[in-house]
Amino acid sequence: MNLKNSTLRYGSFSIGIHWLMLLLFVAVYGTVELHELFEKGSNLREMLMTWHFMLGMLVFMLVWLRLAARLSGPTPAILPEPPGLQQLSSKLLHLALYLLMIGMPLTGWLMLSAAGKPIPFFGLELPALIGENKALAKQIKEVHEFVGTTGYFLIGLHTVAALYHHYIKHDNTLTRMLSGRK
Repeated sequence: MNLKNSTLRYGSFSIGIHWLMLLLFVAVYGTVELHELFEKGSNLREMLMTWHFMLGMLVFMLVWLRLAARLSGPTPAILPEPPGLQQLSSKLLHLALYLLMIGMPLTGWLMLSAAGKPIPFFGLELPALIGENKALAKQIKEVHEFVGTTGYFLIGLHTVAALYHHYIKHDNTLTRMLSGRK
């Protein structure tokens, strides 16, 4: 088990954090979708939103480790090498996903700050980034929700692309990110 990336495959750290981020995305999106099932003001609805905020902030914290891992070593080559346009679209999609992992928690943090609400993080309360401004909080919320919806499509496109490469192109795109696979 190699912790670092090589020119042929991702290391165990990159693989682990990739799949951990997927689980966190499922949990973040799951909590925000499930909270809609409960009455406003109910304890369960509030608990789900608290978990949504905390897990979103965990994504924000972990994305920096993920970026450091990505920048600290080589990116394993896709074999056979895809055409230039596919490589460019892959880079743009990965950039969009990183912007999602940074931007969504940041807008959530800004939204709670502007709304004058506490920013919970597993027993801690994070500081407000900006002063209370209810009108601004509503605007940030609209952006947060729009980008969140866009995130479904980005994650879906990433998944479809990986499966396309694996089952149609028969290259190593997906297997580079699977533990113990050559």
